[in-house]
Amino acid sequence: MPSSVSRRVVITGAGVISPIGLDLPAVWQALITGTSGIGPIRSIDASSLPVQIAGEVPSFNAKKIITDKEERKSLKMMSRTVQMGVACARLAYAHAGLHRAKVDPTRFGVEIGSGFIATDYDDLAAAAHVSVMDAPSGVDLSKWGAQAIREIPPLWILKYLPNMIACHTSIFLDARGPNNSVTQSDAAGLLALGEAARVIRRGAADCMLVAAADSKISLLGLVRQCVFAELSRRNDAPVKACRPFDATRDGWVIAEGAGALTLEDLGHAEERGAHVVAELVGFGSAFDHGRTGAGLARAIRAALSQASIGPTDIDHVNAHGCGTRQGDVWEARGLAEVFGPCAPVFAPKSYFGSLSPAGGLVELTASLLALKHGTLPATLNCDDPDPVCPVAVVRRPRAVTMPYILKTSLTDRGQCAAAVVRRWDK
Repeated sequence: MPSSVSRRVVITGAGVISPIGLDLPAVWQALITGTSGIGPIRSIDASSLPVQIAGEVPSFNAKKIITDKEERKSLKMMSRTVQMGVACARLAYAHAGLHRAKVDPTRFGVEIGSGFIATDYDDLAAAAHVSVMDAPSGVDLSKWGAQAIREIPPLWILKYLPNMIACHTSIFLDARGPNNSVTQSDAAGLLALGEAARVIRRGAADCMLVAAADSKISLLGLVRQCVFAELSRRNDAPVKACRPFDATRDGWVIAEGAGALTLEDLGHAEERGAHVVAELVGFGSAFDHGRTGAGLARAIRAALSQASIGPTDIDHVNAHGCGTRQGDVWEARGLAEVFGPCAPVFAPKSYFGSLSPAGGLVELTASLLALKHGTLPATLNCDDPDPVCPVAVVRRPRAVTMPYILKTSLTDRGQCAAAVVRRWDK
């Protein structure tokens, strides 16, 4: 077995389920033409809510991707988030050209990014109705225990556990190697990518399937976000709502989707004749206490150090760029600490909103496509760059001139992740 020092980690497959496309060509077409996937919410009636816009995936149907009859039976045991994650993992598996004869199942693992999965209204509505009472609390707990709980589907909880994407994916793909779920909100997908790379480098697996998914566009999920989150309320102009680093930004845009990447040890990929998409050459993570930018800078420097490159070697930073007032300032300060005040920034959320745990992988895939096609798409809606955000937002398409890109992901609590990817040219 090769030593962990000599093992190189390459990306051999990618899958995307997003508001701008359900496959790589569709996603690239939307990016290069500047087409937004954000619009009025249509899957539920949001007319009485203060936020009525989102990045939806209206055409998603897991059965179009999961075609095996036995596997389809399991779909009824999955929430929409889990269905998206499992389906997207299969897309990345297929794109890598994998099948069971080409990978030792005990050396094939799964690393998943996920988070809190909101319960569908229909699963709890009947129980809640039984327990409703005319009292300040609104709920009669004695009725809940004696009667209401009987109205909850017996296997309800299995639809919403954050590790169920990993469970179903490993069963469907016969992945018997390392298996883990990272539940760190918006940074989960990128953190899962970093952990999967470490698993391969230390020799514990030859191939890892990394995926992340989220869908908060449900009645309960959306109500919760409207109460607690800093959401954009540009209901009259949805395509202009997500405005990373713009002076008029007013919050992030809720969205749904999934992203997945297949990682392999280079020797394993070459032995089976796989097409290599790119190489993951560096990763770093940190906690930014106080959200000053210092923690993000540490994560970025760690990723650059592992990649054995400096800031000037990066073609562009694929930023978290959530579009909140303070979040963008925090990220920009961290970037400026490493790159100076002119870091070239591409913010893909401007196309489809915040995919939460899935964001890091879907956004990174946008840069993989840019490396492939030689063109970096423009960031949308940064019409008036905010001077308190010291970055140089890429506002028009331009050529990709260097082989390295940096991807960042953050959470509103301070977790930071950074990954460096190199265009594959051996």
